[in-house]
Amino acid sequence: MSPDRSAPAWTRPQRVVWVLGDQLWMGHPALVDFNPATDHVLMVEAPGEARAVWNHRARIAVFLSAMRHFCNDVHRLGWAYTYVRLTDMADEPSLAGRAQRVLQSLQPRVLRLCEPGDWRTLTSAQALADDLGVDLELFADPHFMCSRTEFARWAQGKKTLRMEFFYRDMRRRHGVLMEGRDPAGGQWNYDSDNRQGFPASGPGPIAAPELFAPDRITEQVLTLVAELFPDHPGDLAHFVWPVTRAQALEALERFISVRLAPFGPYQDAMWTGTPWGWHSLLSVALNLHLLDPREVIAAAEAAWREQHLPLASVEGFIRQVLGWREFIRGLYWLDMPQMAEANHFDHHRALPAWYWTGQTRMACQREVVQQTLTHGYAHHIQRLMVTGQFALLAEIEPRQVSDWYLAMYVDAVEWVELPNTVGMALHATGPRFTSKPYIASGQYLKRMSNYCQGCAYDPAQRTGPRACPVTTLYWHFLLRHADELARNPRTALMVKSTARLSPEERLRINQTAADVLDHLDDL
Repeated sequence: MSPDRSAPAWTRPQRVVWVLGDQLWMGHPALVDFNPATDHVLMVEAPGEARAVWNHRARIAVFLSAMRHFCNDVHRLGWAYTYVRLTDMADEPSLAGRAQRVLQSLQPRVLRLCEPGDWRTLTSAQALADDLGVDLELFADPHFMCSRTEFARWAQGKKTLRMEFFYRDMRRRHGVLMEGRDPAGGQWNYDSDNRQGFPASGPGPIAAPELFAPDRITEQVLTLVAELFPDHPGDLAHFVWPVTRAQALEALERFISVRLAPFGPYQDAMWTGTPWGWHSLLSVALNLHLLDPREVIAAAEAAWREQHLPLASVEGFIRQVLGWREFIRGLYWLDMPQMAEANHFDHHRALPAWYWTGQTRMACQREVVQQTLTHGYAHHIQRLMVTGQFALLAEIEPRQVSDWYLAMYVDAVEWVELPNTVGMALHATGPRFTSKPYIASGQYLKRMSNYCQGCAYDPAQRTGPRACPVTTLYWHFLLRHADELARNPRTALMVKSTARLSPEERLRINQTAADVLDHLDDL
């Protein structure tokens, strides 16, 4: 443990503020009235958190580096604190167990905590406070623009929950991209303008995002992670993520000034060798609370009003932050813990081994998984329509898939990862908050990327020796779930397309799909 050596002589603190690794901002509600004379800050690194799922090493490093930088800020303020490092308490790997030991030593009267980003930590903290006989003060997280209570009130009485209507309410409530009572430009969204693929010649020059060379603290963390987690997946040589408030602001300014305008039309586009595309890369800073969503939204809206950036691009970006991000977080807390076990299609196959290595002949999956291993990053269409869609079509057990996403992405916190995976990518929650399964054949991937060039498989073929596994499994999914999909207006046309298939072709599709499903590790 690392107490602040410059703090006054130790006295029993009245209150301990436990700052979690994804709550690294001075607007933390339990720090707002911090009393240096009587209060104490607690921060805990725990190897058990890195092994709860088989974490990408860059994800471990993001959290550790950001936490250590934040602790330095606490130190400079002269506040008393205890910082538990990974190498402390070798016999106690768990987060709750380490926190319990510190609290037993400090003997505070009150434990203060901001709402954690996952159900497990919340329930562990509540149990910990009960066990120690300490009063728990749990604060709503003001980082979010819609509280859990407000979201539950919005959702009350609705049979299905749809982001579009929530997003419109949020726009009205916060006065974002509004002209009086009407949406700016006369429409609520510009999705039709924001779904272009790159030209056949490629994306051309893409202005680089703001990337950050590791400083001394981050270098120490990278060395530590390499030593302690040598068998974990992922590369550390390309670590470029913001881990301080100042870096996060630089990343925001760079995106708004040079990358936001082209982001809109090409936000769904994919191309080999372009891991960032025109995306903001701000999710890490937002999910660590280094950036406030209000300032991100305000900067984007100002770029439209003052610099005349395209409204379609600005709205598309704001929709992700004000709409989907807030919606997903509300759903997580509304539907936990049962959401974690959702399995609408009753899928139980094991996750293929190549999800951890990228060693597959499917060029689309290889490109995205290897990019993920290198950077700990893939953008939303790569996650949804490449690795996510394949997991759905391949009938992978949802919990295994959600654990993989939580492990592999540097911006992953369970409140955002779990609903996006089980609800959006896998449709495991059924129609609860998505109106259809997001499925497509390999032809979609060919249209939105260059991944199919030189692939061992042909996206146009659903049977035969060169049949694309994505295409085969897409048609198999349509046939298997025809009754359910035919009742859904958004998928009924897909099912109608199977009517032209002869009995012989249906048999060949099902036989080919069965072979694919039996040999997922060998694709």
